[in-house]
Amino acid sequence: MIFLLFFIFLFTGCYAPAGNNHTSVYNHIKVKKVIDGDTIILSNGKHLRYIGLDTPEVRIRKRGKFIYDPQPFSLEAKKMNKKLVENKFIRVEFDVEKLDTYGRILGYCFVGDTFVNDELIKEGLAVLYTKPPNVKYTKVFIESQEQARSLHKGLWGVYEAVPSSDAYKFINQIRRVRGRVLNTYKSRKVVYLNFGRDYKTDFTVIIFNDCLKFFRVKGIEPQVFYAGKEVEVWGKIREYNGPEIIVSMPYQIKVLDEE
Repeated sequence: MIFLLFFIFLFTGCYAPAGNNHTSVYNHIKVKKVIDGDTIILSNGKHLRYIGLDTPEVRIRKRGKFIYDPQPFSLEAKKMNKKLVENKFIRVEFDVEKLDTYGRILGYCFVGDTFVNDELIKEGLAVLYTKPPNVKYTKVFIESQEQARSLHKGLWGVYEAVPSSDAYKFINQIRRVRGRVLNTYKSRKVVYLNFGRDYKTDFTVIIFNDCLKFFRVKGIEPQVFYAGKEVEVWGKIREYNGPEIIVSMPYQIKVLDEE
């Protein structure tokens, strides 16, 4: 009986691997619940985290616990996500890495011909957050973000850039930060662009070494190119050693000295 049940589940797709998006249930699966702007729960109980974007947080982590503390535009992003996908059947398309460190499925979400990931970026309710090797639609997302910026939609139409010295006031928020790169440092894993003299408390831009290829295509060695320049950078401000933004692509940093 046990073996019989196993084969029934196997051939009905219940054990289909997340990576096999051509034959698995992820070609046509219902959305059970929307968690926030970029995460949903599917009818099989799996969490799907959208690839290539970051939306403002509805819940933030404090003292090891997640608490309800909606950041600017987080509820708007969640509302749009619900409108697009909740209780609907979607198709999930996968990239190279199919799970994140939390065990969530990573994928691109489609409802019919609507590309949900892209729609959130177009409306300015998400910013592009590319993490190699999942870069399949990066060019599409860059174009959509530039469109949202030019039309001053959502996050791009409300806030002025904050000085790097004030970045600590906006932890967990998606913002633009402006300042001068005082010094840089390249370790085995990361390039650091430091905007203050104390890297443990001042604002820092983080570029992981696996993203350097995207800069080098543009002829940029970040630790040399950005040193001493006034720049504007955008993304989610996190707190590690002081406030920081993780940058994966050169489009996230605008050199102001060249304007």
